[in-house]
Amino acid sequence: MTKKVICYLNQFFGGIGGEDTADYEPSIQEGVAGPAAAINEGLVDAEVTHTIICGDNFMGSNTEEAIARILEMLDGKEMDLFIAGPAFQAGRYGVACGNICKAVKEKFGVEVMSSMHCENPGVEMFKKDVYIMDGANAAARMRKDVKNMVAFANKLLSGEALMGAAAEGYFPRGCRKEVFLEDKHENTAAYRGVQMLIKRIKGEPFQTELVIPEKDLVPIAEPVADLSKARIAIVTTGGIVPVDNPDRIQSASATRWGRYNIAGLDKLPNRWDGGHKVIHAGYDPAAGDNDPNITVPVDALRQYEKEGKIGKLDDYYYTTVGTGTTESEATRMASEMIPHFIEDGVDAVIMTST
Repeated sequence: MTKKVICYLNQFFGGIGGEDTADYEPSIQEGVAGPAAAINEGLVDAEVTHTIICGDNFMGSNTEEAIARILEMLDGKEMDLFIAGPAFQAGRYGVACGNICKAVKEKFGVEVMSSMHCENPGVEMFKKDVYIMDGANAAARMRKDVKNMVAFANKLLSGEALMGAAAEGYFPRGCRKEVFLEDKHENTAAYRGVQMLIKRIKGEPFQTELVIPEKDLVPIAEPVADLSKARIAIVTTGGIVPVDNPDRIQSASATRWGRYNIAGLDKLPNRWDGGHKVIHAGYDPAAGDNDPNITVPVDALRQYEKEGKIGKLDDYYYTTVGTGTTESEATRMASEMIPHFIEDGVDAVIMTST
């Protein structure tokens, strides 16, 4: 009997449009759309019967409503597996895939899966609830990601025994299963532990059975002693830049940042006055283009400065784009900003996002 699969896509991969249609409300259609067609081609004894499409903004801003409406659409539909994505490094899309997968699994009791890049926030949020394949950071590698998803989907649908996260290519879920090995000696922890120790002594590669995640702990800064004498700088990942974007900061997956003079400005002039605009590809730029101070609050801090609540607003604000930007790039950019803070005598930083 042919198994039934239902796919979930965002508005872009569903063929509805780009960021201008990110508020697209949930819909369901029979058959395939976008990557669901490639998924369908690779399935064995299974078919994609329906595709659900929902805009990233709508899912992100109306999560409970979006999930409720999608679950209602799925009610009564035959379904053996639910697949969302692949979502690559797109943060809103990854979180949307995780949210809907978790909800579908809880309500209908079917297996669910997705695919994301390791730095997609959806991985950390949902890897314990959802099979998430370790995917690429961009849609250019769609074919490879879909191939890996389909191979795993076929295993889930057939009931074939799974070999574990590393072998199957999904992120570890924190589940440990008892497996008996062919060599009876290897079935004892003592034997395996000694073998690992011998390899370590010899300098040979080995894999621990209990991986302890490394945490990058940032020490908490000392509190500002007196705000009325403090110099405050603004840093934003909201992508507010001068209209000509002089540093050519990317709209997503940023590797560049900018430092721009605001000395003497009571507020940031908007795009229409030849001032500042939004280049961020992860949210609707209309409000920020109209008033960039909602993301870079120069106007509010100037008022605080006049009232003596802060000592001085620094003469520069710092900006980049957060969506899709890797942790390593963010760390590098921050380390490049810090010398400027020190040189200017900045006492505290207000960091704004979207």
